[in-house]
Amino acid sequence: MADFSEYGPPIPVEDGIRARSRRGSIGAQWWSRRFIDLVESFADTGRLQRGRAYARKGQVIDLKVAPYEVTARVQGSREEPYEVALGIDAIDDPDWRAVESELASRAVFRARLLAGEMPPEIEWVFAEFGLCLFPESADDLHLMCSCPDWGDPCKHGAAVLYLLAEAFDDDPFLILTWNGRTKEQLLGALRRRNATEPDPFEAEDDEPLTAAGFWTPPSGLARLRDRRPAPPVPPGFVLQVATPPPVRVRRRDLADALAPAYDALAPEGPQP
Repeated sequence: MADFSEYGPPIPVEDGIRARSRRGSIGAQWWSRRFIDLVESFADTGRLQRGRAYARKGQVIDLKVAPYEVTARVQGSREEPYEVALGIDAIDDPDWRAVESELASRAVFRARLLAGEMPPEIEWVFAEFGLCLFPESADDLHLMCSCPDWGDPCKHGAAVLYLLAEAFDDDPFLILTWNGRTKEQLLGALRRRNATEPDPFEAEDDEPLTAAGFWTPPSGLARLRDRRPAPPVPPGFVLQVATPPPVRVRRRDLADALAPAYDALAPEGPQP
């Protein structure tokens, strides 16, 4: 589908949000690269390219992340900026409480989150409950723009997506905000859970030791059977998560040089 939304160069914006990346990929951390890799797997390549150019020119204005919706204005060739909104399917309160309980029960996750860090494995915790942190298909991303282009995404929406990835670089908790929990809400829930947990070394009333219930399966197993399978991990995901070694191959970073090999070794077709 041709892009008829604009016919001339965009009007320059004096104080627009300009992407830090001047060439190549946008997004530096594992979570932002995961987000962009998923978007680029299902979005129109041409519009994404024009969106990157808009992001690097600073055409995006007032990008704001709120629960379930990201809003921004994007200046095109017309005098009035376009209104853009990026929606995502809601994770409801019962699912969030289940995720918070699971994160709080794992000491390493709880400690890293309370320290302001985003563990790479957090996506797998959501997957255990059949939930996704990132849109995995065009149907999972609800993009609206006031421009006349019906592309999905249009270049204005694509520009916002790329700058959203850089916002995730600066504050990974914005990913959780977009999914319905602010940083303050999540950390508050983890602190409350930590404060109410019993001390495992505290003496309890003596009770007779019996074998009753010894072979009873954990109640959580039934829930595991009902959960959707975890989303597939893309080829070369370890290259995005691990700290790259200071090695270059023909003037290229080692991770960039190894990426085609990971793609070639990936199994074809859907995996069980």
